[in-house]
Amino acid sequence: MTVAPYKVYVVVDREFSEKLAALEAGVPIWIVDTPLNRRVIQRLWDERPPQNHLTGITIFKDWETSSPEDLFISEFDTIDLHHGSYSADPPYTVLEVFGTRLSDKIKTELSEYGFEEFHQDAESFRALRAKISKIERGIARS
Repeated sequence: MTVAPYKVYVVVDREFSEKLAALEAGVPIWIVDTPLNRRVIQRLWDERPPQNHLTGITIFKDWETSSPEDLFISEFDTIDLHHGSYSADPPYTVLEVFGTRLSDKIKTELSEYGFEEFHQDAESFRALRAKISKIERGIARS
């Protein structure tokens, strides 16, 4: 039996709105809190209660003066803390981001967290890393 990789969605598109409902249920979603997004978020919180503490929809503050790229980078450490090796075993290995292009700045940031493979398409970019257990991560950091 093949187990699907642990994936996290991140949405920095301030007008993502109804597209949120099309994302796979049961996969954790982090999304920027804007009036357009909030209407759909509220509905989905009622329709899709989280299966556990690692799933569901989490909102983060919209710093209106920040670009989507900067919003992603500023929130990423928190996302990694919640879904990385300190909170999940195994940690997430797939990150799919909507609302910003895959820039060199983002690649550099994600590389520091072990992401090695990147794919851009019209709607999003995807970053992949090898599975890392808590023990392996602790050894790598010491």
